[in-house]
Amino acid sequence: MLKVITHLSSFRGESAFATWAFRIAMNHLKNYGKHMFAQHPLSFEYYGDDIVNAKIQDVPDMTQDVEKTVLAEELKLSCTNVMLQCLDPDSRCIFILGTMFRLDSRMAGEILDMTPEAYRQKLSRIRKKMADFLGTYCGEYGNGRCRCRDRINYAISSHRLDPLRLDYTSAGEIPLDTMLDVKCVMEEIDDLSQDFSFCRPYRAPERTRSLILEFLDSTQLSVVKNASAV
Repeated sequence: MLKVITHLSSFRGESAFATWAFRIAMNHLKNYGKHMFAQHPLSFEYYGDDIVNAKIQDVPDMTQDVEKTVLAEELKLSCTNVMLQCLDPDSRCIFILGTMFRLDSRMAGEILDMTPEAYRQKLSRIRKKMADFLGTYCGEYGNGRCRCRDRINYAISSHRLDPLRLDYTSAGEIPLDTMLDVKCVMEEIDDLSQDFSFCRPYRAPERTRSLILEFLDSTQLSVVKNASAV
């Protein structure tokens, strides 16, 4: 959000505002180097080897009296994030846009600077790679030996899971109505953002400043900000 706001002067109106904002987010995701996996990248081969060869039966109970069903659900949700880290940054962006945001191939291709056809082909290959891994190793969704409940203590011992800090199961689910409201508001922001196409990129006049302040104080932006805080 900060990058979008501080780079508004670079928006030329050559694409939809949402496309421009998504592109900033994707570049941030690709270049962000402070998270743990940026320093120690994962791979499906490494993750699969850990599932097969980890001595999970040798780890004592470390649940600290937290209900095992809750910890198993937390581990299941965090596993999705770990699988995403097994993808290279470009593939991760493609999978997120196609599977989580469900963008159409035209818009996603514009964001990632590729043709819609190339985007669809790459998304199909990445989805198959994820599905093949789940089918081989995951006992929850496939025929694998890995089951979340059996790996709770091992996950705690390897600092993949903290019983006193449940990031996923403690988060509230975003209602469908809220998601639809945000989608509609983003489309309205697309229309409002066309005003910026008339602004000079350097030494912008007072009118530009007023437009930015109006945008930052708009009802549409407040809906998006409130939804992201839920």
